[in-house]
Amino acid sequence: MRKILFLTMMAVLSTGSLFAQKSALKDAKRALGRDDLNEARALIKQAAEHPETANDPETWKLWGDIGNKAFDIQRTNAMLGKSVNDKEMYDGLMESYHPYVKADSLAELPDEKGRVRNRVRKDISSILRANHPFYINGGVYYNDQGDYKKATDFFEVYWNIPTLPMFEGEEDAFVLDSTYQTIKYYAIITAIQGGDHKRALALLERAANEPFIENSAYKESDIYELMASEYLQLGDSAKFVEILYEGSERFPSSNYFIPNLINVFIREGNTEKALEYLDKAIQNNPENSCDLNSVKGALLAEKGDYDAAEAEYNKALAQDPNCERALEAIAVNYILQAQNLKEKTAMIIDRQKQMENDKKTVEYYQRALPPLEKYTELLKERNAEANEIESALLKLRNVYYNLSNMGVDKSEELKAVEQELNL
Repeated sequence: MRKILFLTMMAVLSTGSLFAQKSALKDAKRALGRDDLNEARALIKQAAEHPETANDPETWKLWGDIGNKAFDIQRTNAMLGKSVNDKEMYDGLMESYHPYVKADSLAELPDEKGRVRNRVRKDISSILRANHPFYINGGVYYNDQGDYKKATDFFEVYWNIPTLPMFEGEEDAFVLDSTYQTIKYYAIITAIQGGDHKRALALLERAANEPFIENSAYKESDIYELMASEYLQLGDSAKFVEILYEGSERFPSSNYFIPNLINVFIREGNTEKALEYLDKAIQNNPENSCDLNSVKGALLAEKGDYDAAEAEYNKALAQDPNCERALEAIAVNYILQAQNLKEKTAMIIDRQKQMENDKKTVEYYQRALPPLEKYTELLKERNAEANEIESALLKLRNVYYNLSNMGVDKSEELKAVEQELNL
């Protein structure tokens, strides 16, 4: 008898607890009806934390309704030309989202008989569809406030809503146009601005795995460029190189992936691989001959293949006669050959051979002068950095000095250069 009485009392207590929480839900609804949002929030939070009502879809639906009401009040004020609290408006909009999603998710769970009776989806999907564009406004608002995390939250929710299970099979529910694609980019950029590189990478990887819609804000290749940059920020050099390889295959005309791969190969001392990818870059971007052929020439010069290097510099200059990089490099190419030949000449005793070598050395120095003089003038014309001009002048001084010592009078030019250098 005592056992039966105990069980009966427990059942009564349990029923009483459930009744109390159901009553709290009703009270929250009444508070919402009076636009007493603070009380409604306090009551709904109790229900959301209590085990009797924490898994009830109605609890979370009501919480979402409270946030939506806060948004609606301020939005109505805006429409009527009244004073608007933007923060309250957008915070309410965000407050509605996660509870609505949770309510729909809970309502999709089958009951004890295996049936799914989602009584909240129709209202929730209708509200989220109507509110969808305003998440852009919320993101812009918080971006202007400098709160990049919240800005990302809003842009990401705008991105998320059309992909929710409640809209599955409803292809016409949203217009996924260039604006939709642009907001994905805003979500990524604000995450980067906020210094949340892991989140930015997650968003970038998601964007890369979704269909790309052409837009005026950015290109598909930008997603991979940003991804590579974020891996670099996180110090993950392996993933950085992996993205460079992928990007170079997918976007061969990009000026980012192959040049960065080439830099990686150069740093690693892998000259052959660098030359291989330089050839690809030159083929895909012949308009960048000034930089690409100059780099290739420099790598060939490092290998001691001065003739091949000269050919690359001339290709660059054929496209752009004012290519500073090629002008300097081809001059240095001749100077290096002159210096190497001078060193060899100093080691031989055959006077005839010495004279032959001296003649070639003078030729190399003389061939270095026109591009080096032009390069120096171009630097001066564009008001280049003082150290750049000084470096060019020192090279000129070297050539004038050596020519003067080898029977070609460049004393006037040497004097002028030394005056510019304050020597």
